[in-house]
Amino acid sequence: MKAYFTRLFNYDRYANLLIVSAILQTKDHEKAEQLIAHLLSAQKVWLNRCTGEPVLGAVLWPDWKADTFEQIINNNHQQWSTFLNSLNDSDFQNRIIYNNLKGEGFENSLIDILGHVINHGTHHRAQAGQHLKVAGADLPITDYIFYLRENMNG
Repeated sequence: MKAYFTRLFNYDRYANLLIVSAILQTKDHEKAEQLIAHLLSAQKVWLNRCTGEPVLGAVLWPDWKADTFEQIINNNHQQWSTFLNSLNDSDFQNRIIYNNLKGEGFENSLIDILGHVINHGTHHRAQAGQHLKVAGADLPITDYIFYLRENMNG
């Protein structure tokens, strides 16, 4: 389980960096920039929930600029990797109790939260890609299977 999610979070980093590169090369990139800022902020919020750290003051739609994203992507990846490496196989079934940013309480299994974080990233990268395509960008290939073929020989 740990190896699987580590691979997914490595893919997530790879795909995020590709989209950020496309954003930086495209003039009309404001909406794509907002979407990726949201994706990156949400990753940190979910990590804090999983590790029991506070999320007070978190902004889900921050006004971050694309030229700061590479560092944020790398920081998020390092923190998620450290967290994943600390887990045992049985930890993936742990229930995570948390509040959303409205203060409403929820509980989900760690494995479902990890799946959500990866799917959330894919969703918003696709949205960002649509905005970039309309702005004339040549989009990189961010498919997971392509990543595996190119980077994992799998």
